[in-house]
Amino acid sequence: MKHKLILLVWMCGLPAAGDEGMWLFQQFPKDAVQQKYGFEATRQFLDHMRLSSVRIGAGSGAFVSSHGLLLTNRRLVSACVAGQDSFYAAAESAETRCVGLDASVLVQIDDVTNQVKAAAQGATVANALDARNAATAHIETECAASSGYACTVVTLFSGGRYDLYRYRKYADIRLVFAPEYALAFFGRERDSLTYLRYGLDIAFLRAYENGKPAATPDYLKWSAAGAKDGELVFAVGNPAATARATTAAQLTFLRDTALPVALARWAPRIQQLTAFAARSENDRKAAQPVLTAFLESYKSAAGKLIGLRDDRLVSRKTIFDSKIRQAVENDPKLGKQGGLVWDQVATAYKSWAPFEKPYQLLEASPAPGSELYRIARALVRGEPVAVPGGPIHDRLETILLTQYLEELKNLKGKDAPVRSILGGQTLEQAAGELVKSTKLKNAAERRQPASSDDAMIRLARLLDEPGNRLRKKREDLIESLDTSAAEKIAQYRYALFGDAEYPDATSTPRVEFGTVKGYTDRAGTPQPYAATLGGLFYRRTNEEPYQAPPRWVESQAALNLTTPLDFVSTCDIGGGDAGSPTVNRAGELVGVVFDGNLESLPNTYLYVEEQARAVHVAVQGIVESLEKVYHAAPLLRELGIESVGGL
Repeated sequence: MKHKLILLVWMCGLPAAGDEGMWLFQQFPKDAVQQKYGFEATRQFLDHMRLSSVRIGAGSGAFVSSHGLLLTNRRLVSACVAGQDSFYAAAESAETRCVGLDASVLVQIDDVTNQVKAAAQGATVANALDARNAATAHIETECAASSGYACTVVTLFSGGRYDLYRYRKYADIRLVFAPEYALAFFGRERDSLTYLRYGLDIAFLRAYENGKPAATPDYLKWSAAGAKDGELVFAVGNPAATARATTAAQLTFLRDTALPVALARWAPRIQQLTAFAARSENDRKAAQPVLTAFLESYKSAAGKLIGLRDDRLVSRKTIFDSKIRQAVENDPKLGKQGGLVWDQVATAYKSWAPFEKPYQLLEASPAPGSELYRIARALVRGEPVAVPGGPIHDRLETILLTQYLEELKNLKGKDAPVRSILGGQTLEQAAGELVKSTKLKNAAERRQPASSDDAMIRLARLLDEPGNRLRKKREDLIESLDTSAAEKIAQYRYALFGDAEYPDATSTPRVEFGTVKGYTDRAGTPQPYAATLGGLFYRRTNEEPYQAPPRWVESQAALNLTTPLDFVSTCDIGGGDAGSPTVNRAGELVGVVFDGNLESLPNTYLYVEEQARAVHVAVQGIVESLEKVYHAAPLLRELGIESVGGL
């Protein structure tokens, strides 16, 4: 198939364009980086970044001293800071244990493709998956027993390749420093939809072994200069699953059906909760976790939709699909039959589209934010009942359930049994009665059977059958096809491109590269590469989400307001990259990833360099804050910094 690769490269270039790519360490495009940037990414350089970086919680981080000191995002360690707004341990004896949090370093990678595939040879299609799963389980168990490491077989290119990852795990992680919530998430509820950003979303932790700080000879040294405009940088993280083998037909379905339905659901909820949170401090605290989750969901859906409505993105995907399909159909082993997968996907999504809205309402995301409905549904389905994150607030629950009943009322046919729910009441009256009468607010009552006559359980039971019916229909129409189509297309691409292509992200370590670079946003406004401390104070008000903690207001005169606090780069990041270290050519730390701009969200499906940006906290802003606001001299000394004046 080698001649097909030459043909495809001639037709549309290499699959990765610009600074695209969530690259495997053993497959990094050294030649492309050398040609574009004149920098040699040696094996030693890549290994040092890998051994200095960690997977932590649902994200990433890095060692920044030889004594186990870690840098990551505050959001990843929020449970460690619970009950406190900020934290600083000036001495190791004051560092507090983060229960349930660990950090893992990828120490070795081995290709075990032949072992896994050999186990499935001769097996029927029905038994092949079981055979591969058994083989990977055996490899992992044998590896752990012989090495003492945590071992995981990672599936790449939808089964085109299998790699064995060995992780060194640190189970004793302690909190060293975390800024106030208001600074870590400054303006997040509104500015996460745009840029400039002014968040100090960082936290320092320490890894311990045998009760003492871990010896970590591989760590990232702090950059004295920080990131500069136009500079080449690298990020190491654990990006969440991407779907870049998604077909143009799937993107069209997302653009025209799924994402508009989701946005129409989040918008009124955000509006209502914002008004509710403004009533009092208690109401704000009750609403904040739910409102934050809604805002994140809205941002994700809105960003993807904005990108997909840019005709250039779907057109690029359509052209790329057609050229891969042409190469497949020209292959004598695959032929026209091999290319039918694109037609099958298009037909399936066209058939499913009318069912997407009721599916979201009844099965995928029923009664968003309602803890009471979540508990009732789990009981009805015989699933584990997770403990609510905080006390259940009756008024908040009533608002959320009223909005959900409104959605159900607007459904049609057998999927909308709303009359039996309302019983002649208004929507708000019915929701209020559900909240008032249910016993599920009592933890002891959450163990009752699904047959209970509790009003909330009755509601969940009433909606269970139509939800299950829609789930089964979706499975039959598109889910199994999605899996098989993704596997086929990914394997086609791997056969065509080999190591010139990176696999879709799998929440495992990857290395990305790009340049520190501003952009012109979708409104036509030029955005600089860096946001400064001065911009934070200019943006500050006396209202959420732009309030600054008192110590920051008191320290304003002492701060160098021209210091960069956040900056953007073209690094191709995804969910799970939060906390990723960002390093320069010298392998020095210049920042830590904490978000992507709105325009980066379509990167789940296709990377577009023109406006997509990763957002990083700048090391200059971290140092300025630690010295002049938090007076954390011992922490600065451990980072190798004696004075901010030299930065």
